[in-house]
Amino acid sequence: MKNKLKNGIALSLIPQIILVKWLANHPDWVENMYSKGIYPVLSAFFRMLFGWVPFSVGEVIYTLLIIVGLRYCIKNWKKIKAQPAYFFRDIIMVLAVFYFTFHLVWGLNYYRSPLSKTLAIQEEVNFEKVKKLTASLVAQTNQLQFQITQDSSQLVQLPYTRNEIFTKTIDAYHSLAHDMPLLTYKHSSIKKSMFSTVSSYMGIGGYLNPFTNEAQVNRNTPVFRFPVVVAHEVGHQIGYSAENETNLIGYLVTAKNKDIYFQYAASAYALSYCLNAVHIFDKEAAKQLYDNINEGVKKNYKELQDYNAAYENPFEPIFTSIFSAFLKANNQTDGVKSYSRVVQLLVGYHEKHPLQPTFESGGLK
Repeated sequence: MKNKLKNGIALSLIPQIILVKWLANHPDWVENMYSKGIYPVLSAFFRMLFGWVPFSVGEVIYTLLIIVGLRYCIKNWKKIKAQPAYFFRDIIMVLAVFYFTFHLVWGLNYYRSPLSKTLAIQEEVNFEKVKKLTASLVAQTNQLQFQITQDSSQLVQLPYTRNEIFTKTIDAYHSLAHDMPLLTYKHSSIKKSMFSTVSSYMGIGGYLNPFTNEAQVNRNTPVFRFPVVVAHEVGHQIGYSAENETNLIGYLVTAKNKDIYFQYAASAYALSYCLNAVHIFDKEAAKQLYDNINEGVKKNYKELQDYNAAYENPFEPIFTSIFSAFLKANNQTDGVKSYSRVVQLLVGYHEKHPLQPTFESGGLK
């Protein structure tokens, strides 16, 4: 490739960044023209192209790119040392191509209209409302746990393989799409990550490959938490990038599943976030709420704690900081803390749709 062309591609990074920052101030345009226009077509194409492959094509591509990059650096080390400016220019050129492709195939979803606006709900932060919702979730989670096990001290064990959870999640999206068109999901592409062990050490439950639109899920995730993680990643596939929003989508899709095990997984998931929120404001209130939780539910939480402890390592904070910086660079100013902002959406959603525990088929009303 000629130097002039390389220089031009590298310099294109500047107007690209300016354009993306401009689009960030026009969420309605992004919502209507990209998230509801261009993106559904592109994403469906990639899911059709790669969804049938039993392994992650994206992870294979990532691996090959790393190998090729390392091989290039080793093979051309002397040239790189002799002409570092050209090497730096080439890195910027690659970043420019990456930046353009990333935003074209998925990244502009970071700048769409907030999900709270689409659902016409308020993002509440009132402590009393959070505490009230938490108490309701305690009652519901206890009821679901007891109905499943008939023993308040027994943990819930989902009787499904991870592939069956994939299928049930896809079915849930399809059944909800009529009443909630924003959840329309076609041409599924959900894979168990080939790098699940690495993901566990990095504290990652799953991720969307934006370039192939494959949803990768960490196969090591405890099964009782797995349904919500899968639904969360599919939420990214349908075009929602903010982590608090896909947390809400993962919760809603799993809670509204006709399967009681999924309902339990969703209720326990929401309860854990709400309990943490109460703990921030009032530790004593959080303790009282926690004391009311069935021992079987606590054992499921212990299962998740043991899993996290098994993969704890000194490098995880570094990975978390890098991911947090990535989120902040993409319009999520709270970084990894944006995950916990789902509590505001949960309160806002259940203000509009009060939580009504039911053991009839269909889950939450």
